Amino acid sequence: MILTCPQCATRYQTDAALFPADGRKVRCGKCGHVWHQEAPEPEAEIGTSGTAPARPAASVPETIAPGNAGRGAEAAAAELATAPPSAGLGERLATAIGWLGLAAILALIAWSTVAYREAIASAWPQSSAFYDAIGLPVNASGIAITNVKSSHDVANGQLVLIVSGDLVNITGRAIHVPVMRVTLSDRSERQLDGWDFSAGAKMLQPGQKVVFTTRHANPPASTQNLKVMFAEGGG
Repeated sequence: MILTCPQCATRYQTDAALFPADGRKVRCGKCGHVWHQEAPEPEAEIGTSGTAPARPAASVPETIAPGNAGRGAEAAAAELATAPPSAGLGERLATAIGWLGLAAILALIAWSTVAYREAIASAWPQSSAFYDAIGLPVNASGIAITNVKSSHDVANGQLVLIVSGDLVNITGRAIHVPVMRVTLSDRSERQLDGWDFSAGAKMLQPGQKVVFTTRHANPPASTQNLKVMFAEGGG
């Protein structure tokens, strides 16, 4: 009996007795393709009244798959019938590419979330709590308060606290400057005094920096800490 792989056309010669009436599954030893091989049709019996002329058997070259050289045809067919089917190379490659693509997308999302956190927090202030929780505090206002300094002066017999610093627009868009606030606290962080003031500029263009100054008479003598922030939404 001659078997031919429908995938790569490799041919095998085996014993027809190995196949039951309903056929069996076989796997090509060369390309791995699995198919259901039907049993051969039974040969018609020759009547007793006559004798059919003898015909020479067709000579079909036997092809043995790699790894079966030097073994009998029956052993090769048994191996083909019992070997488990394997996934095609194309299917495995497509699955691997799919997982790699998903991993790349997730990595890009994670990188963008960190790299553009200032812009995200500016557009969505509620995200500031998430960034604070993972140790990446952000400035949701989009305006950085830098170079804060304090000094004292005396005016009309009163001690005056002078607070100054810079406001810098760290975004790529114009931003409204909110009202600012100064708070004074003691050594235990208990608030002693505070006041609101205007920075002197209503809008900041991208990258623009302005200097602010505010004065406050008779600050508490026990003041140890000074903090400058935005009165609207913090800063």
